[in-house]
Amino acid sequence: MNEIDEKREVKRLLILAVLAGRIMLKNGAETYRVEDMIIRICRSRKNIKYVEAFVTPTGIFVSLEHGEEVVSYLQRINTIKIDLNKINMVNDFSRQFVESDMGIEEAIEKLKKIDDVDNYDNITKFLFGGIIAAFFSLLFGGNFLDFLASFFTGIMVVVVTTKLNELGITFFISNFCGAAVASLLSILFVKIGLGASPDKIIIGSIMSLVPGVAITNAIRDTMSGDFVSGLSRGMEAIITALSIAFGVGMILKIYFKGLI
Repeated sequence: MNEIDEKREVKRLLILAVLAGRIMLKNGAETYRVEDMIIRICRSRKNIKYVEAFVTPTGIFVSLEHGEEVVSYLQRINTIKIDLNKINMVNDFSRQFVESDMGIEEAIEKLKKIDDVDNYDNITKFLFGGIIAAFFSLLFGGNFLDFLASFFTGIMVVVVTTKLNELGITFFISNFCGAAVASLLSILFVKIGLGASPDKIIIGSIMSLVPGVAITNAIRDTMSGDFVSGLSRGMEAIITALSIAFGVGMILKIYFKGLI
């Protein structure tokens, strides 16, 4: 292999590592896990003297040294969702790549296929959003009517947030609207006799909006020494919680003023 081809292969290896990191990060992986995977992929091929990766929830920065040259790559991450299946698939792929002689072009094609894997369809999301809400309302002390009301309210909350996310609306607005819908429908269900405790219905219905993964990742990143990522994920969780509180609070304020 001549020098030009070797340089091209190193650049493609860097692109491969960043692509794998981007898929993991945008689907909710911890930053330290993404950094470790990028470094392992780059070091799996010979003639790579030095690799350093710095990952935040909104960007990936990687540099590696090959010969007398240092090659860098920057990737901006705009949207983050939760898809543990894709994270697991990329983890399996990275182990397979490191432990084999898989070609870089073949590896890139495999990653593209993983990135294109469809998430759960909307019907499944809506159905299980309702089931989550219904059983959480029972967990918090609701009765059978609250269970049914939470089921239908939870479906509507997931419908609203999913459609807003598809339109590219910021997560603050989508969670605010979802929480407002949960409060409004809870009050309406109680008024027509299909619910007993609006508070139990509201609590159950907003559980699908609670930023549990963001809180967990913030703690894990902080404990791993990634304070920038831990702080940013913590702020994401706080802002999400505030948007839910504002959505619920606005409807309840209107309700107690007798406007509903």
